[in-house]
Amino acid sequence: MTSADHRATAQFAADAAAMRRALELADRGPADGVNPRVGCVIVSPNGEVLAEGWHRGAGTAHAEVDALSKLAPGAAAGTTAVVTLEPCNHTGRTGPCALALVEAGIARVVYAVGDPGVHSSGGAARLRASGVEVSGGVLADEVEALLEDWLFAARHRRPRVIVKWASTLDGRAAAADGTSRWITGAAARRDVHRRRAAADAIAVGTGTVLTDDPSLTARDDAGNLLEHQPVPIVFGRRPVPQGAALRSHPRTPLFFAGAELAGDLEELARRGIRSLFIEGGPTLASAFITAGLVDELLVYLAPAVLGGPMLALGDLGIPTIADALRFDFTAVERLGDDVLLVAHPTTRDERD
Repeated sequence: MTSADHRATAQFAADAAAMRRALELADRGPADGVNPRVGCVIVSPNGEVLAEGWHRGAGTAHAEVDALSKLAPGAAAGTTAVVTLEPCNHTGRTGPCALALVEAGIARVVYAVGDPGVHSSGGAARLRASGVEVSGGVLADEVEALLEDWLFAARHRRPRVIVKWASTLDGRAAAADGTSRWITGAAARRDVHRRRAAADAIAVGTGTVLTDDPSLTARDDAGNLLEHQPVPIVFGRRPVPQGAALRSHPRTPLFFAGAELAGDLEELARRGIRSLFIEGGPTLASAFITAGLVDELLVYLAPAVLGGPMLALGDLGIPTIADALRFDFTAVERLGDDVLLVAHPTTRDERD
């Protein structure tokens, strides 16, 4: 290995170490809202960490500016800024971070993932045009995992949609008399509440509201509210009673007619909703699946059979087996007596 190779290897190791610290800082920021969690570390030419920063939410200083604010004027000249996300290149509530780095005299910028925003991307190009050395892709997989929902919403202009149902082995979500509590056991229900708390929003149709009167909260085993609560959303045209349980939710409910699901999802993304947990019922789940707007299925299977008409899904308009919608199983988990199947849509290339 040449001396140049040794230097490159040492530089990558130093960049990766600083990026891991930036990731830790990013994780301090709010997990929901329209802005991503971003961390920044400013490093001297000899590898000393001079300043750190992270984004604390909409309207506050971005991570790069937060870090720069902790340095004396001129102290950032010739240094390296290590940032989890490509510095932004637009003026919103705050100015463009790419320009702030240039004006501070930063000589080199290292980032993990490119900014997919329509208005905010282009920071790397602006930096390079200003003579700043730029390197991307450092620990990209780890940052992608941290920002999974935000990146999905930014790239697709809609939230990531997770559809969940619980059913018997023969696909029934309820008995013939409509009863469905409880198909699955306590371990499966605990997992559902954990996943509810991890989502930005939870949705049902008006039929489920009128039939089951769900609270749409995330709770622990004792029935206490978990710290994070998803925004309750109802799709449908029928009025929701003023006394419905979801109207007492800690978060203000949102209501959509559901006639144009793609447009509704775009509106949710504009409101900062990056992940949507579809909880019920079969009409709503079927509508999202038919529209091709489902990114993950969570199917909780109980070791029971019921028979009868109460299927977990309704008619999807599929006339023949050749047209079946295909999914890939990405996880199988045992939860007490039940099984959770996690599946993602099979891409067209995979089908071919």
